[in-house]
Amino acid sequence: MNDFRFFSPTEVVFGRDAENNTGEYAAKYGSKAFVVYGEKSAVEIGLLSRVTKSLERAGVNFMLFGGARANPTLAHAEEGAKRAREFGADLIIGVGGGSAIDTAKAVAHGAANPGVDLWDIWTKKVPLNCSVPVGAVLSVPAAGSEMSDSAVLTNESIGKKAGINTDFNRCKFAVINPALGATLSKYQLGAGVADIMMHTLERYFIPDICAQLTDEIAEGLLRSVIKNGKEVICHPDNYEAMCEIFWASSLSHNNLTECGRGKDFSVHKLGHALSAKYGVTHGASLTAVWGAWANEVYRDCIPRFEKYAKTVWGIKASDETAAKEGIVRTVEYFREIGMPTSICELGVNPGEEDFSALAADATMNGSVKLSRIKPLGKAEVERIYKNAAK
Repeated sequence: MNDFRFFSPTEVVFGRDAENNTGEYAAKYGSKAFVVYGEKSAVEIGLLSRVTKSLERAGVNFMLFGGARANPTLAHAEEGAKRAREFGADLIIGVGGGSAIDTAKAVAHGAANPGVDLWDIWTKKVPLNCSVPVGAVLSVPAAGSEMSDSAVLTNESIGKKAGINTDFNRCKFAVINPALGATLSKYQLGAGVADIMMHTLERYFIPDICAQLTDEIAEGLLRSVIKNGKEVICHPDNYEAMCEIFWASSLSHNNLTECGRGKDFSVHKLGHALSAKYGVTHGASLTAVWGAWANEVYRDCIPRFEKYAKTVWGIKASDETAAKEGIVRTVEYFREIGMPTSICELGVNPGEEDFSALAADATMNGSVKLSRIKPLGKAEVERIYKNAAK
């Protein structure tokens, strides 16, 4: 087992109607809350109204900032940071899914660092030494941003999507009402289930490391998501199944499943390039390329893929046969929950130049190699994209 540091300070408030208590937890950290939300769903389902009424009861002043969208943008976060500074916000609250929460994190960093280009923080040209406290009210189980140390933004001016990891991204509190999952579409739920699985898989496929307890946690989480994921898509009013999915969302990306093992977000890098270029849903971008990635690398990591096949999918075969079957079963599952399993199913049709540009983006113009299983340079990544388009 590798040495590791685990830090998960978020206070989780989990259960029916939990959002009605948001003000109680917000008041611990500030008296002027800047509330970031999406384009319409938080308003339409009454979530934003319940949150603001709770803030009023707790004596917390607030300012609303809507418009966070899937694949949140740098420009929107910069505008939010400007308004939060003018308001004098001492707390930022993201209400909605990962996009709203990631935007809230970016707003917090920008508000605390006036005069600093937010993209310079995101690309680590300028160190992040301070931020504004962030809280989350979750409505979509997917990104895990409510407990993670990460946040992702898209710089539309240069067509680049990137993430930043820092303890300042850790939410002070996360309010989670799983019943809100019933308001989501089947596609949103499918994309969320895929993202949850991928956050765990990206930490699981690390070769030559023994971390038995961490593996047990990851394998159990995956089995639970696989079982309950199909259930919530077919029966979104199944509260108990939805609870399992919402809790898995939080645990899959708070670094618990990488303790002693680490992580390798190669598939995320492949997906980020697709999302930046085509604006596709994050979870869908991952399922579209995962099979091609797995088939590219599994022969260099057969024991790990075999273990995954046996412990997660219950496959009885051994060695390469099991490894291959585990990949097939995973891709079939993505298809069962309504997710694309090829790039063409995303509704895009890249040409040769597009494949090259995607590979250049994912590998920072060929300056870095992806994967801890085997090095994937620009040529290998381009091959993955082409295989994913078949």
